[in-house]
Amino acid sequence: MLADLEALLAQYPHLAGVDEAGRGPLAGPVFAAAVILDPNKPIVELADSKKLTAKRRDVLAERIKQDALAWCIASASTEEIDQLNILQATMLAMQRACAQLPIAPAFILIDGNRVPQHLAAPARAVVKGDDQVPAISAASILAKTARDAACLVMHEQYPNYAFDQHKGYGTKLHLQLLQEHGPCPEHRRSFAPVKRQLQTD
Repeated sequence: MLADLEALLAQYPHLAGVDEAGRGPLAGPVFAAAVILDPNKPIVELADSKKLTAKRRDVLAERIKQDALAWCIASASTEEIDQLNILQATMLAMQRACAQLPIAPAFILIDGNRVPQHLAAPARAVVKGDDQVPAISAASILAKTARDAACLVMHEQYPNYAFDQHKGYGTKLHLQLLQEHGPCPEHRRSFAPVKRQLQTD
């Protein structure tokens, strides 16, 4: 971890880490999570959620919810993504997660290279933060598990699209099913493959 990040962590015990999940898929909401970890209950297994198996992520998500000082998961809907664009919808989900934390953070670290507007605490972006900041790693895990759970619900509602398998990403299977059945209400109409299909239908 960079020295200035270590100094921030030492200076602000109520430091929130924030990350998102679901910017790339063609369907479903984008999720964000904010987490304030308890320095007295370190979770040594934290790592970027993308490197963990789904089973391990689920186990760690429960541990984070149990041991963190505060956490919140929020989202921006498919409609909001299409109205705002995916970047602004992601920022909105992050704002919501931070605003709804049961403990007000003293400082906020955001994964990536952009900071949402209208946060109630000073903040900075950390590129590859999910590899460097445990609270961001924890937020990454909560956002990803929430997004995966939402995809299972989408699969129950729209079984023709196999959302349980590809989680909304533009895989060969998903594009094939999109072509066969046309978009469902959860498809992001502002995304090129969906927009093309709408023009074809």
